[in-house]
Amino acid sequence: MALRKERLLKNCTGPFFVDSSCIDCGSCWRIDPQHFASSGNKAYVHNQPNGKKEIEKAFLALIDCPVAAIGAPKRIKAHCSSDAFPILVTTHFAGEVYYCGWSSKKSFGASSWLILNSKGNILIDSPRWSAPLAKQIKKMGGVGQMVLTHKDDIADSAKWAKAFCCERWMHKDDINAAPEVENQLTGLDTVELGNSIKLIPTPGHTKGSIVAVLGSEEQILFSGDHLWWNIDKDALVASKDYCWWNWTEQLKSVKKLINLDVKWLLPGHGYAKKFAQGEWKLAIENTLKHEEEKAIRNLKAKTNTY
Repeated sequence: MALRKERLLKNCTGPFFVDSSCIDCGSCWRIDPQHFASSGNKAYVHNQPNGKKEIEKAFLALIDCPVAAIGAPKRIKAHCSSDAFPILVTTHFAGEVYYCGWSSKKSFGASSWLILNSKGNILIDSPRWSAPLAKQIKKMGGVGQMVLTHKDDIADSAKWAKAFCCERWMHKDDINAAPEVENQLTGLDTVELGNSIKLIPTPGHTKGSIVAVLGSEEQILFSGDHLWWNIDKDALVASKDYCWWNWTEQLKSVKKLINLDVKWLLPGHGYAKKFAQGEWKLAIENTLKHEEEKAIRNLKAKTNTY
């Protein structure tokens, strides 16, 4: 529970606030940028919600916060429902896609996604355990399989797997984080799950990073921490600063995805992005070009110091 005595000074005056326990994971301003923003190391309320719809949106950010750093008076919270998640993101011919909310501190607030599929629902990465969320997912048909994109974002996956008796998929090279996972990818081979989902190994961020792709056209790419959209740069981003294994291999893995027909990018961290026809390939090309030019500049700078 957020503490009023720990309310950050940068919050604007009003009922909603962020306290000092914030870890600046970004979940709140991704859900509700109209009211939440980052100061660089903490989130804060830059604009108070006004009216029922805005208050309900701010309350979603409050629920989603993995460290309960967002506060609001009981009189406001009493009129909002904790059953709002999962939230529909898009409808695809291969299934509906929902944002699960209930982000976990264990995965630094990473996003998780639910795919409703006629051959069985799929959970992409794990939210924190939540009885209200589990209740809603059960109403939607439960979970048949769970895909863990890499070892950082497993969160409460064991609890979700037990609750829904679902099998998990993860790459062998990250399996030390969850050795009980039932199914392991090996090497660089793509795996088809049989319900319009394929899993593509993309080593780099971690050695066992994978992405999941829904559909054969106008695809939805669940990218984990491999790629995300940066709204300030208006660009597709893979970050060397957040690469925990091998940056050279990660760039190879980025290039590996260039010929996909991506309509939606849904990452673990960072912003989601909807692409028009042909924009995905251009975005990949621009990212690779930017990183190549940066590497050349760094090499020249290093050479000039000798």
